[in-house]
Amino acid sequence: MSRKVIEFEGVGKQYVLGTFGTGTLSQDLNRWWAKVRGKEDPYLKIGEVNDRTKKGDSRFVWALKDISFSVEQGDVVGIIGKNGAGKSTLLKILSRVTSPTVGTIRIKGRIASLLEVGTGFHPEMTGRENIYMNGSIMGMTRAEITRKLDEIVDFAGVEKYLDTPVKRYSSGMIVRLGFAIAAHLDPEILVVDEVLAVGDAEFQKKAIGKMHDVANGQGRTVLFVSHNMAAVKSLCKTGVVMKNGGIEYTGDIESSVSHYLQAGNHSSDERIIDRVKWTKPSISISRIAINGSEQAESTIQSNQETIEVEISGHTADAVTTDVMLVFNNKEGMPLATFAPGHYYGKLMKLPAGDFTIRKTIELPKILTRGYLHVDLLMHHPMVEYQLKAPECTVLETQGFQSGFGSAMNQNDNGLIGLDEL
Repeated sequence: MSRKVIEFEGVGKQYVLGTFGTGTLSQDLNRWWAKVRGKEDPYLKIGEVNDRTKKGDSRFVWALKDISFSVEQGDVVGIIGKNGAGKSTLLKILSRVTSPTVGTIRIKGRIASLLEVGTGFHPEMTGRENIYMNGSIMGMTRAEITRKLDEIVDFAGVEKYLDTPVKRYSSGMIVRLGFAIAAHLDPEILVVDEVLAVGDAEFQKKAIGKMHDVANGQGRTVLFVSHNMAAVKSLCKTGVVMKNGGIEYTGDIESSVSHYLQAGNHSSDERIIDRVKWTKPSISISRIAINGSEQAESTIQSNQETIEVEISGHTADAVTTDVMLVFNNKEGMPLATFAPGHYYGKLMKLPAGDFTIRKTIELPKILTRGYLHVDLLMHHPMVEYQLKAPECTVLETQGFQSGFGSAMNQNDNGLIGLDEL
């Protein structure tokens, strides 16, 4: 019989923006007097939601507000959302790093948390000493930690530096050791924030495998925060999508990831040029068109053979450049790249003044139905960037049509179809 091991009920966390100065003592007194009289904290009423894209009118901001959900024993929950959505704050409250402003949390079981590089480590202590200290904090006896020591060290791959102070470890080594401690000291609940991104590819694969074992083989509960949707989908069973400090969606992991990615799609009213994140100061861009459209969404027709890219602007100085496009799936995994400068050294030399660049890209003969998220770059390979426009447009492919059935779907069959010679 399943049982709830984590319950959030109306949890909120409010912060005061800016530096503390004149008025802080007054605010504390007002809060204390309201509490004495049994009244609501007056500053809870004026707090704003945590929308970091807009300038607010209040210094009081809700990093989390009205968070209510439960996690059952053995669940593997992926918590996803944009930067600033409140994911890390939620895990810090769960791990008792900070306390909620309002609401209650009920937890059954021992928690091991890995929230950031170096969590719980003392820099002057050796790796061995930190293992024993972390285990003691989690309630383990010395004998239990000693029994697990060789397994932890082998997993982390830091045996050579075990008796060296961790202040001399690289960030990757610290993460490896921290995760090994958290995963091997038998916690009932394992909480992992986006720290695995610091590790190398080999360690990330080991870490994901270990979390699979902890969750599936040992029946323990895992809360996993990551921006890597492929890792989230491979590990988690359920998902919680957060936005501006609140919960926007909960459900199975497939539907949660789809909701998150679709919510991040561009509006059809947006232009590609509005998605440019950075340009070299000496360059200004006046127009960008991809697939014959300046809008941030367009369609690749079923019989279409090429895509055209056009960039117009002005450069104050002569510049050597190339156009590069990366085509990603909705999880952000690259599917194809157009980069003649990287591949063949085909670079353009633009004189000072107005310019227009046109490139024609040949499409595969067979594309299944789905979506391509396009990153656009102008750069001199290995020298400098002149323009960065990540995920500047979404191309919907209609799919390859024939007389023998309907177009195949990208989600089930991949995107690029291969033909025989």
